[in-house]
This record gives sequence, structure tokens and C-alpha cells, in this order.
Amino acid sequence: MDADEILLEAEEKMEKGIEVLQAEFRGIRTGRASTGLVENLKVNCYGSQLPLKQIANITVPEAQLIIIKPFDPSTLKEIEKAILQSELGFAPNTDGKVIRIPIPPLSEETRKKLVHQIKELSEEAKIAIRNVRRDANKHIDKIEKDSIISEDVADKAKKDVQKLTNEYEEKADELLSKKTEEVMKI
Repeated sequence: MDADEILLEAEEKMEKGIEVLQAEFRGIRTGRASTGLVENLKVNCYGSQLPLKQIANITVPEAQLIIIKPFDPSTLKEIEKAILQSELGFAPNTDGKVIRIPIPPLSEETRKKLVHQIKELSEEAKIAIRNVRRDANKHIDKIEKDSIISEDVADKAKKDVQKLTNEYEEKADELLSKKTEEVMKI
């Protein structure tokens, strides 16, 4: 493995870290309804745990309402149970065919808790990015020690890894800033 391959692998891993952060942010509620709030809830049906999006159609017809229409009506009770057991704090209404989830407005205290949670998730993503940097630098040191690359090439590769790290930490900060603004908007 040469320095370019190490850089490419590091970039791919850092990109995955950002994608995970984006997915986690989609699951955090703002004052508006979003399918991302419930689509990954695990529902116990057909003998296994399935994400809600695989067993139901999820729509947001208006800003404060999520509607879930199961593909198989027999799973309705299990979906409702999964929503009630989740930490989202929603009170689903069922009419026998669909589940309606009204999204109550967020209190100031709840918004602040969500911002704290968002900051923690962002910091975890940055830690993951820094771990990728550490691993890439270890690989670079190893191939330099094994005389596969020169000291100059190793130094340049480490600078490139640091540049990548800075870029992806900036992306995490941008996502944090956008999501914080979204949550705090009344």
C-alpha cells in the first residue's frame, strides 16, 4: 500500500463518518415533522427487528404531522408499540389502517437539550475523523520505516492527511451549525 492509497482510504472513512453524522441528525427532531424521525425505528415483526421504512409508507402531509401506513395492516400494533417504546415521546393515534403522529412544538428547554445532543454527536464524528487520521499516519510511518516511501513523501502524505482531517472536521462543524439553527428556530 502506498501513500496515495492510504490517503484515499482515509478520505473514504472520513466521508463515511460525515454520512453517519448526517443520518443521526436526520433522526433528531426539530419543530417540524420529518420522516427521518421514525424511519429507522426498529419494529418487532415477522420474527425479527425491521426498520419502520421497510414495512410501512411514511409521509409528512403537513408540518406537524407524520402518517404511517403499514404495507401489512397486521403490523399496525407492533409499529404503534415501537413508537411508544422509543425515546421520541410521541403519542400515536391509530384508526385501524394508519397511524397519525402529531408533532408537538418544542419547548425552549427541550431545544437546549437537543442542541446539547447534537453537539455530542458532532464531537463523536470529529473523534472518529481524528482516529482515521491517527491510523493513516501509523500506516505512513510503517511504509516509511519499511523503506517503501521516502521521508519527504511521508511528510507530504502526513500533511495531506492533516488537510483532509481539517476539511472533514469543518464539514462536521457546518452540519452542527445548520442543525443547531434548525432546532433553535421557532
